[in-house]
Parts: sequence; structure tokens; C-alpha cells
Amino acid sequence: MNADRSNSSPREVPRTPLREHVAVSIQRYLGDLNGNDTDNLYEVALRELEIPLFVEVLNFCDGNQSRAAAMLGIHRATLRKKLREYALV
Repeated sequence: MNADRSNSSPREVPRTPLREHVAVSIQRYLGDLNGNDTDNLYEVALRELEIPLFVEVLNFCDGNQSRAAAMLGIHRATLRKKLREYALV
């Protein structure tokens, strides 16, 4: 058998891991602090990640909260709680 399968399927373009995108955003945010400290970066970072994450996954799942929760790997009740917390429902 021929190990070279370059003609049988196109090569996938390597994807940048999500953590690298997040790291760049955090670096930019810290730079924007301009030497000032913050005492709630963890809370800010979670909120700023969770809101678009929930919105985009719900859009992807056509608003189906059960599918979105399954895709996120969380319970539907947890998703609903977070959606209320962020005023997304």
C-alpha cells in the first residue's frame, strides 16, 4: 500500500488553538490597563468569554438550549442559569 495519500484528500489547514486567541486578547487587555492593576480579572475574563460563547453556541444550535448545553458539556439547568445571569433570555 502506498503511504502517500496526498492526492486522495486535501490537507487540512492547521487551526490556531482557542487558547492562543484568548492569550492574545488577555495580553491586549493587560496592555490597555496601562500599568494600572485590577482586582477582578478572573470574573471579567469569565464573563467576557462566557457571554459570546453562549450566544454563538445557541445561534449554532438554532436556539435549542438542550443541544447547546450538550455541546458545551454542561447541564441545561446550568446553561439556563447563566443565560439569566447575563440577561441573555
